[in-house]
Amino acid sequence: MQQDLLSDWLVKHELVHRSLGFDCRGIETLQIKTEDWYSIAVISYVYGYNYLRSQCAYDVAPGGFLASVYHLTRIQYGVDKPEEVCIKVFVPRNNPRISSVFWIWKSADFQERESYDMLGISYDNHPRLKRILMPESWIGWPLRKDYITPNFYEIQDAH
Repeated sequence: MQQDLLSDWLVKHELVHRSLGFDCRGIETLQIKTEDWYSIAVISYVYGYNYLRSQCAYDVAPGGFLASVYHLTRIQYGVDKPEEVCIKVFVPRNNPRISSVFWIWKSADFQERESYDMLGISYDNHPRLKRILMPESWIGWPLRKDYITPNFYEIQDAH
């Protein structure tokens, strides 16, 4: 299967990662340690993953880890079905810091800013890391599962 080539290459060069299996389209998902992410991102680019199709983030569980997810694609002339890989980087919610990949894939700009704005993941060395959807005065990270909406009072049993 062609999709596991990056994982094989990482194993061959003794770069630590963990396979999380394949999605329904056969795309391999890899888990990378936070401290190894920037090096592996550069290696992925050099290996041919020249397009960051998307970056997103999610809250794994209340009080648990946050995840930053990267969908990378190898765009080549004359290839109808480009090779893809999904990489997940898990960070603790008490200090959610990940190296920005803006300087590798410029398309990470707004996507990392959105992940910062909604979940509070700080992307080190991002040139413009500031809120993009919420006002600068907003307190908290709205997509975290433990987020409590300020000044929200649910009306119970209103008749």
